[in-house]
Order: sequence, then C-alpha cells, then structure tokens
Amino acid sequence: MAVEIAREGREGRKIGTMFVVADSEATLKQSRCLILDPLWHHPAEKKRIDDPNLRETLKELAQLDGAFIVSDDGIVLSACRYISASAEGIELPLGLGSRHMAAASITRQTDAIAVVVSESAVVRIFDDGELISEIIPELWMLRRYGLLLAGPYSLRKAEDVTIASKRTQTKQTD
Repeated sequence: MAVEIAREGREGRKIGTMFVVADSEATLKQSRCLILDPLWHHPAEKKRIDDPNLRETLKELAQLDGAFIVSDDGIVLSACRYISASAEGIELPLGLGSRHMAAASITRQTDAIAVVVSESAVVRIFDDGELISEIIPELWMLRRYGLLLAGPYSLRKAEDVTIASKRTQTKQTD
C-alpha cells in the first residue's frame, strides 16, 4: 500500500503519509485523532489493509494529516492520528521532517514499526527509533535523492522497486 501511494499519489498529486504497524494498543495510547476518526468502529473485516475495496479509501484518507494505526493482523484501526511520543534524543538525517520524527519516536517507545511515505515518493521504514530501510519505487529517484541510511547498508531489487536496508551486526560464534 505504501509503495502504491508513493508511486501514484492521489489523483495525480504527490502525498505523504505514515502507517504505524503492530503494538497498536500502545500506539493508540501515545496518539490522538486530529478529526472524527473515519475508520473507528467499522467492522474489522472491512478494514483489512490488503482488501482491494479499502485501497481508495486509504488513499483518500492519506491526504489528511496524521498516521494510520494498523494492528498486528493487518486491520487499519484508526486514521488521522497525531503521534505524541517524545522525540527527545532522536537524531535523523537532515532533510527528514516531522512525519519521519514521529515515526522514529513512536517506534522507539513502542514495539511498533513505522512506514513513512514521503511526498518525494520514497518509502522509509523505522524500527526502535532508527531509519532501517528505504524503498525507492523508481530507480531514477535513487540517483536524484540518494540514500539517507547511516552505516553499512545493502541494496536489492524486489519486483520493480529498489530496497536499501541497514545491515545488522551478526554475532560471531567461536
């Protein structure tokens, strides 16, 4: 869904949004709705993120401020959420804005991961307060924008996107 929004935007306009996935109870406690929540109290079976019938609704709601909260099992619980987790001590690469700071903050204070769609059409993934992966939907974008991942990373092609992921240190055994 995030890559689709990054590529297509909404009706020809580039849009940015954020999906906070897993640990939804803690995430809901550290956020609040900015408007009357359009997804709240609808049946779970109608709010599955992989349901093709929900795609256009999510794209429409992505134009509004705030994050989507997605449960462990793929149910979009809430939309338009203001993330109120503390950003103290979080450092991000220059050029990333408040949406990215909110993603880093909520993932440091919960067990959630956050997927951010930039208006530049790059998808960035945060875990434990850090940028861990960038998905570049179009190869020309990699040359134009570069990568913001710190430290060693690996590049791989999956379907028709390029994915840059932070390399994790593996513990060596004797």
